[in-house]
Amino acid sequence: MLRDDDRELMRAVSEYLIRVNELAGREASAARTPLADIISDHLGTDASQVSVVVEHIADHRLVDADIALNALGSDGEGRLIGVTGGDQRHHQGLTEWITSPHARYAPGPVDYAERATGPSSSARVVSLGVRLLRFEGVPIVLAQRAAAPQFGRPAASVEVMGTDDAVVARFLDTLRRTMIERSVLRGQVLSFQPTEYGREAGATFVERPSVSAEDVVLADGVLEEIVQHVVTIGEQSEALQRAGQHLKRGVLLYGPPGTGKTLTIRHLLTATPDITAVVLTGSSIRFISAAAEIARTFQPALVVLEDIDLVAMERHGSPQPLLFEVLDALDGLDGDADVAFIMTTNRVEVLERALAERPGRVDLAVEVPLPAPTERRRLFRRYAHGLPYTEAALEAAAERAEGTTGSFAKELIRRSVLRAVQDGREPHDEDLAAELDRLMDSREQLTRSMLGSTVDRDVPPPNGHHAASPGWHAG
Repeated sequence: MLRDDDRELMRAVSEYLIRVNELAGREASAARTPLADIISDHLGTDASQVSVVVEHIADHRLVDADIALNALGSDGEGRLIGVTGGDQRHHQGLTEWITSPHARYAPGPVDYAERATGPSSSARVVSLGVRLLRFEGVPIVLAQRAAAPQFGRPAASVEVMGTDDAVVARFLDTLRRTMIERSVLRGQVLSFQPTEYGREAGATFVERPSVSAEDVVLADGVLEEIVQHVVTIGEQSEALQRAGQHLKRGVLLYGPPGTGKTLTIRHLLTATPDITAVVLTGSSIRFISAAAEIARTFQPALVVLEDIDLVAMERHGSPQPLLFEVLDALDGLDGDADVAFIMTTNRVEVLERALAERPGRVDLAVEVPLPAPTERRRLFRRYAHGLPYTEAALEAAAERAEGTTGSFAKELIRRSVLRAVQDGREPHDEDLAAELDRLMDSREQLTRSMLGSTVDRDVPPPNGHHAASPGWHAG
């Protein structure tokens, strides 16, 4: 039996607990920010009691996220508001915007940023704002933020809250899918460059080149073989998959500098106008993981790694971490991924064997050698197109320029034109002869080497002088 004084004590404790809960509720309400009140009204519940799911997004995908979110909120029920409360809003997330006891975050103007959507186009996207929308009839709140490395935020993000966790999960799945379907990256040529604040990669759009097959001067059948492996396989992807054949392929183009490897790649990019491509050159190869992710997401795709020898040289017992990243990227895609890796090197002899010889990483290696006489003649005609040089002069120059590259021919023609321009006249055969003399002189050995030539000394023509053909005069 309870005594009267025990009952009185229990009643007092119960009233005390009720009072504590009332005060706690009032304090929680007081701690809520003005922004939280708007969010709570939208959700139909106290926003401070709702969990937040954070989805990190590479900053070069922020445009895709903005496009997708505009589409998902286009049913007329979406609302976009900004956040005021000082610079601290850049350091804090959606939870703090709702419950911060120090900063009274309130609705305000939306922050926007201008972002590229192509090589010569851009769009204004939300860089900091809150979206109130409905998904499957359920209210959803989302904070959209651009990367801000200066504030310690290297990636963009969306923070999502809703009263139904399953709906939030389905919303995020739909968002990811819509970002891929409507991406501005698909079908573009991209490159990656380091950002101002560290190792994070920033994707940039590159104009797709326009290089016809006629512009690429290689030995008969070489360009056709490369195109067959890179382009035609992709065009027959469905038939190959039905036959159980892999689509992922690796091509290695090797040979001296200036022989046409880069021009060949530019032609491949021209021949695949609707294919997503990522071009990494030299030090930017360290962004191979980001490039492979783009290729995987937006296949069919090309990944170009120029000067791969810079990271794939023989290790001699000293592993190169970047090399492992390249190998992981090559191995990481499934065989049915319609992705072609195209690599170039000037020094195939120093390539890491694991890269050059293991099947599945490189399944076609093509030498792009110094041009033979036939190719040299084509190169001289190509670079001298529209200039008043005689056929005999071009033939003689090409014959004498043994061991040189297309880069050498291009530079020779440029110098001969410059010689005439400086004299205020049209170029003549004599200009071509004189500039060839200069480039073949021993004092130009380093220049020739930098143009890819294997000529390391004067190569005098017959009779021991530099008159390369009748009608040429020393200049």
